[in-house]
Amino acid sequence: MGALVAGGVLDLAKAGARLGQPLPVSMQELIEAGPATWDRARLVIASRPDEDVVAGPALGAPLPRPVRLRDFNLFLEHMEKGLALIGKTMSPAFKEQVIYYNADHLHIFGPDVEVPFPRAATWIDYELEWACIIGRAGSNISRADAKDHIFGYCIFNDWSERGTQFPFMEANLGPGIGKDFANGLGPCIVTTDEIDDPYALRMTAHVNGELWSEGTTGSMFWRFEDAIAQHSIDRSFAAGEILGSGTVLNGCGFELSRRLAFGDVVRLEIEGIGVLENRVVSA
Repeated sequence: MGALVAGGVLDLAKAGARLGQPLPVSMQELIEAGPATWDRARLVIASRPDEDVVAGPALGAPLPRPVRLRDFNLFLEHMEKGLALIGKTMSPAFKEQVIYYNADHLHIFGPDVEVPFPRAATWIDYELEWACIIGRAGSNISRADAKDHIFGYCIFNDWSERGTQFPFMEANLGPGIGKDFANGLGPCIVTTDEIDDPYALRMTAHVNGELWSEGTTGSMFWRFEDAIAQHSIDRSFAAGEILGSGTVLNGCGFELSRRLAFGDVVRLEIEGIGVLENRVVSA
């Protein structure tokens, strides 16, 4: 676990031990430790002992095996357009309640690594999303208190194989096999205190250097706070859970009638968070 600082990445465990401020060695442990430990980490980061800064390291996913991953439908324009393209209309339920599906939390890919798609894939696709990470566990969380339960934000790529996703969804039980092989997460977690307004961030997707998608987090119909308030009623959230936003309008190849090919490089960027770039390969 490290912190992005000038010159590279600060090894927080080593720096904390050097300064007499012990810190957890993993992101999940840090999140579970709570606000007092987060403040201690900030003190260590402010000190930035040069001997504990690693220049130019390869970054892994900030949470390589999250305790839970759900993808919510918070950008409803994407749903409306996507369904229209296959001759369907969006159910009014999407505007009456926050809807999600349980996503694959076992195959998480960080920045600058190859993402293996099934060899028989016929429609390779990305989805330009972002996500929040739950910091404080809880249940029956009010809308007003929901932000206090968010640890931070990251970029999320909901990789999709449309050739199997659409036939699978005809059973009305979600995307299933069309998603269960890869999710992209990174390049880091930006804590809430680092972003003035999380709902005013520019989002872009480039494929092989060409701009394919552009949008803003401000176009969300629902916000993360709505999802937390609604789905904590008589249910609990755990520290370290990831809540995906769903896809911004025109944030995937399907909406654009375009398909990725093996070897393509997909670069997702969100203002204030960073860049998540991956190359698509055959498994």
